[in-house]
Amino acid sequence: MSERMLAPDDATQIDVFIDHLWLEDGLSKNTLESYRLDLTSFAGWVLTQDKQLLTVDKADVQQYLAVKFPQSKPRSISRLIASLRRFYRHCLRENAISDDPTVQIESPKLPRSLPKSLNEEEVEALLNAPNLNEPAGVRDKAMLELLYACGLRVSELVSIKTTEVSLSDSVVRVTGKGSKTRLVPMGENAVEWISRYLKDARREIIQKRLCDALFVTNRGDAMTRQAFWYMIKRYALLAGITKHMSPHVLRHAFATHLLNHGADLRVVQMLLGHSDISTTQIYTHVARERLKRLHSVHHPRG
Repeated sequence: MSERMLAPDDATQIDVFIDHLWLEDGLSKNTLESYRLDLTSFAGWVLTQDKQLLTVDKADVQQYLAVKFPQSKPRSISRLIASLRRFYRHCLRENAISDDPTVQIESPKLPRSLPKSLNEEEVEALLNAPNLNEPAGVRDKAMLELLYACGLRVSELVSIKTTEVSLSDSVVRVTGKGSKTRLVPMGENAVEWISRYLKDARREIIQKRLCDALFVTNRGDAMTRQAFWYMIKRYALLAGITKHMSPHVLRHAFATHLLNHGADLRVVQMLLGHSDISTTQIYTHVARERLKRLHSVHHPRG
């Protein structure tokens, strides 16, 4: 379905959503194209029903799936439903719609893929990649340390204000999805590097310009998600990391490493800002080997 056959508003909504996916999750080009293909196809069908993406209801989604189901494999249907569900949840968060038409739409049961992550040695190499002889390098080091220490989303990281950081209490106030705020402990390393950044580097970067954002650029503006996304890709190359890299990978590493070292799943849920524990449960695979070791040591028949 050509984008020329879409309603202009629908084409714009899809573009905005694809940009959101790229910036938040750093998804590959092929994955983004899959989302675009699913949404474009649906938007084209919706147009034949004299509707647009933001005006459909649950019955429309069910009717479209009924059309697609006979000609598609279960995995394709599952991907399609996931694309529609994620799109409409995004629209709901952005207040573009008042009701999610994909609620209670069930997907075929498929094995859930595991999130990509880095091991602790790779994280260490990434965190040590910035040039600390430059103010921008100190800023980048502080950003990477905070991202990993707190498991933040990139949008949360770049929106932190200087007034939301308490170095004395070692916590940062984070505004997550749905404008929900949470206090997240930073840890000694993050506190040390943010303190060093605030003491000298931030002033050198921003000069005499005014900005309330914690992390700033030499233009006097807040660091953007796009700029940080490119920055972390560059440092991954410098660190010799060949895995697919995005800011979200460090969030996965944060959760994975916490569980590896014995953290409770509910604690990880709160730190990540997940509203539902089921979202966090994808990380439980990382504790499998640790649980096996505990069993072998402590169980009488281990």
